[in-house]
Amino acid sequence: MKCIFNWSGGKDSALALYHCLQNPDIEIKYLLTTVNDAMNRISMHGVREELLLRQAEEIGIPLYQVRLPEMPGMQEYDETMRGHLMHLKGEGITHSIFGDIFLEDLKTYRDQRLAEVGLTGIYPLWKRDTHELINEFLNLGFGTVIACTQERLGHLAGQEITPELIAALPPDVDVCGENGEFHTYAFKGPIFKNEIKYQTGERVFKEYKAPKDTDDTCLAKDDPERRSGFWYCDLLPL
Repeated sequence: MKCIFNWSGGKDSALALYHCLQNPDIEIKYLLTTVNDAMNRISMHGVREELLLRQAEEIGIPLYQVRLPEMPGMQEYDETMRGHLMHLKGEGITHSIFGDIFLEDLKTYRDQRLAEVGLTGIYPLWKRDTHELINEFLNLGFGTVIACTQERLGHLAGQEITPELIAALPPDVDVCGENGEFHTYAFKGPIFKNEIKYQTGERVFKEYKAPKDTDDTCLAKDDPERRSGFWYCDLLPL
C-alpha cells in the first residue's frame, strides 16, 4: 500500500517510521510536514526548515511540505489539508500514517478527515505504553532534543532526552509528551544515514490564545479564552 507519513520531526514520528520501514507491505512515498510559511519552521515545534530538510535527506524519503499561515483556523487548516490529500490520492496514495499514541479525540478527528477523501489512517504506536516506547526509542540508539515545552517545563527546552531526564519528569507529565507537554527534534538513530549536527540557540517564550475550534492538543481545549504559553529553544544547524 502506498502511504504518506505525517512527519513532525520528533521522536514519536521517528519511532513510528522505524516500525513502518520494517513492514514490506508499506511503501512510504512522502514525509508530509506542515510548515509555518511566515517563519519557515515546523508548525508548533518551531524547528527550522533547514533542519527538517536535513532529516528528509538523511532518511532518504522525499519531503512534502504543506505551507500554512502562522495561526490558521481549523476551517482553513481542514480545507488546505483536504486539497493536498486529494492531490496525493491522485498519485495513488491510499493510507496516511501517524505517530499518535493514545489521544482518542485526535485519532477520531484524523480518521474523519481522511475518510472524507477516501484515505485510511495507520497508527503504528497506538495504545502502546509510553514508558515502553521511550525506552525502546533510546535503546534503538535514537537521539532527540526538546525543541519546545509548556510554560511550566521551560527549563527542559534545549535538553536532549535521556533516561535521567525521563526519570526526573513530574509524575503528571507523560514521558512521551503525548498530552502536548513537550515536542522534540530527532537527530540520530537507525532511520538516519548520518547524525544531524546542531547547536542550541536562543530560548524564547511565546503565548498563544487557544482558538475555540482547535483540535491541537498543545492548546487549552477546556477553556477557549485561556492563553497558553510555550518555551522554544532555537536549534541551529551545524
